[in-house]
Amino acid sequence: MTNFADNQVPLTQMRAGQSGQILKIIGGRCLVHKLESLGIREGVEVKKISRQWLRGPILLQYGCSQVALGFGMASKVLVNIVVDL
Repeated sequence: MTNFADNQVPLTQMRAGQSGQILKIIGGRCLVHKLESLGIREGVEVKKISRQWLRGPILLQYGCSQVALGFGMASKVLVNIVVDL
């Protein structure tokens, strides 16, 4: 069973191994379109696989896909962290 925590954070603040549901993408049409073309849109549950040291790219998994996002893009994606009970 999963439950949503009260904390909403950008992807950059999630720890490796944590899962969350995308709540909002804070950006213009171009950013939203780019992320949607990668399969990242509101309501999708993602898992953070890893991140690089010092503002490097962030690796995400959703479904059977994995994608790397730059720090700037990832900081504009708000997620609600999913807590497994």
